[in-house]
Amino acid sequence: MGSELDIGEVARRSGLPASTLRYYEEKGLIRSSGRKGLRRLFDPGVLDQLALITLGRLAQFKLEELPAMLPGESGAALDRAKINEKAQELDRRIDELTALSKLLRHVAECRADNHFSCPRFKKLLRIAFRLREDDKKRHPGKASNTA
Repeated sequence: MGSELDIGEVARRSGLPASTLRYYEEKGLIRSSGRKGLRRLFDPGVLDQLALITLGRLAQFKLEELPAMLPGESGAALDRAKINEKAQELDRRIDELTALSKLLRHVAECRADNHFSCPRFKKLLRIAFRLREDDKKRHPGKASNTA
């Protein structure tokens, strides 16, 4: 038990609040190894798990998707197919954001008196609309805050 970290130390080292650690434990993403008084204790390996969870969250994995991404008790490998799928999804999103950035830059720099008389602006608008429609097809239940 000597090498175990209490929840405060895990919070300090990981940069995550103790409430998040408790939530992750409740969701089965991490597991405490016991208690010392009222404080949860964790194996030092939890820091690697938390780093992997953080990476997953940055890559926009949903919390429900993360358990399948984490190595199990048996040390099972990460789900490479799911990780590759998410990387491809991020690549598509990068392409979409790049197109949106080009549109915004053109709007800011276009010398046309009326943007709607600019053929390039109109082309970029069609691309933006198509990207939005593609996103709606990929995420049919997702509420949109754009009309």
